[in-house]
Amino acid sequence: MIWVHLAIVLAAIIVGARFGGIAIGLAGGAGVALLAATGLSTDPTKDVPWSVIGIIMCVISAISALQLAGAMDYLVHLTERLLRKHPKQITYLAPLVTYLLSMLAGTGHTAYSVLPVIVDVAKSNKIRPSRPLSIAVVASQVAVCASPISAATVAITSILTPLHVGYLQILAVVIPCTFIGCAVGAVVAAHQGCELEEDPVYRERVAKGQVSEPSASAQSYQRPASALPALWIFIAALVLAVAYSALTSEQLGLVKNPPMSANGAIMAVMMTAALIIVAITGKPFKKLTEQSTFKSGMTAAICILGVAWLGIAFVNGHIAQLQSAGAGFISHAPWLLSVVLYLAGPFLYSHAAVTVAFMPAAVAIGLQPVALLACYPAVSNYYLFPTYPTTIAAMEMDDTGSTRVGKFVLAHPFVIPGTVSIAVTVALGFVLAPLVL
Repeated sequence: MIWVHLAIVLAAIIVGARFGGIAIGLAGGAGVALLAATGLSTDPTKDVPWSVIGIIMCVISAISALQLAGAMDYLVHLTERLLRKHPKQITYLAPLVTYLLSMLAGTGHTAYSVLPVIVDVAKSNKIRPSRPLSIAVVASQVAVCASPISAATVAITSILTPLHVGYLQILAVVIPCTFIGCAVGAVVAAHQGCELEEDPVYRERVAKGQVSEPSASAQSYQRPASALPALWIFIAALVLAVAYSALTSEQLGLVKNPPMSANGAIMAVMMTAALIIVAITGKPFKKLTEQSTFKSGMTAAICILGVAWLGIAFVNGHIAQLQSAGAGFISHAPWLLSVVLYLAGPFLYSHAAVTVAFMPAAVAIGLQPVALLACYPAVSNYYLFPTYPTTIAAMEMDDTGSTRVGKFVLAHPFVIPGTVSIAVTVALGFVLAPLVL
C-alpha cells in the first residue's frame, strides 16, 4: 500500500505546484483526505506542525505592522542610500542587504522593494544588472534559513530538539555557513555573462528605446514619524525572543522550568510587538490585514498546514518501510539529503513546508543530526525554475534584458550562483556542524 500512498502524495504536490500559491496547501489537505480514504490513519493534533504555523502567523503580524508603520520603506531607503554610495560594489552589497533584510524579517519577500534600486544603480554604472539581481534574489531566500524567527528555523528546531540539538547550535552553524555560501555565490555572479554593453539583447533594446534612463539620485523620501520607533520595537522584540530561547535552552540551562516554551515566547513577544507598533501608528487595526506581507504570510501558513500534514501522515504511516529503504540509501551517503531538499524546493516554494515534509523522514531512517543540519539550507532552492515571484520580479524589472531565460527553462542567471551558494553552504555545514554539536 505504500506505493499507492506515495502516488497520492506526489500527485497532491504536483497538482498544488501546478496551480501555485495557496493551492499547494489545499492540495495537501485533499491528499490527506485520500490517504485516510485508502486506509492510512492520521491525527491532526500530532501530524500538523501547529507551532510552526503559529510562529508564521505571529511573526507575519509583526512584519505587517512594520510595513503599516512605514518601517519597511525606511529600510529600503537606507538600502538605496548604501547602494548608490558604493555603486561599483553592487554585486556584493546587493546580496548583503537582501540577506540581512530577510534574516531580520524571516521572509524573502522583503527583497521586492530593493530590486528596482539594484537595477537602477547597475544601469547607472554600466554593470550587467543580472549579476547583482541573481545573487540578491538567491541571498534573500537562503537567509530565511538563518533567521532566528523564520518558520523554517522553528521547524528545524522542533525536529532537532529531540535529538539534543538546540536553537543556539542551529543558528551557530546555519548563519555563518549561509553567509559565506552567499558570498561565494556573489563572486560567481560577478563574473557571469558578458559585459552589459556587449550584450546583443541590450543593444537591441537600446536601439528600440526600450531601456529607461537610470535615475541620477535617490528619490525623495520623507520618513513617517512611526517608522523609526516601530523598527526599534521590532528589533527589541527580536532580541527578547532570541534571548529567552537561549536562556531556556537545554545547552545553557540557565532557567529551570520556564513558564513557556521558546516557541510560545516567540509568538507572544511578536504579537505584543505588533500590538504596540500598530498602536503608535494611530491607524485602525484592520489596516494590518490589508498589508501585502500579511496576505502572503497567511497564504504560507495554509500551504505549510496542508503539505506538512500530508508528508508527516505518510511518514508516520509507513515508518518501518522508510527506515528499511533509507538504511541502504541516504544513510550511506548523507549528503544526498541535500539533493532531495534542493529538488523539492522549486515545487513547494516554502522553506518550512519542505523542512517539515522531508526532515522527519530523514530522522526516521536514522540520519545523524550533523547531516540533518548541514543539509537543511538546501530547502532554499526557489530559483531553479524561473517561476517564483521574486525571480519573475527581477526579470520584469530589468529592462536591459540581461536577466532573462535562454533557450531552455534552466538557462537563466539565477541557477549557477544559487547552486554554488547552496553547495558551499552545505559543504561548510558538514565541516562546522561536528564542531558545534
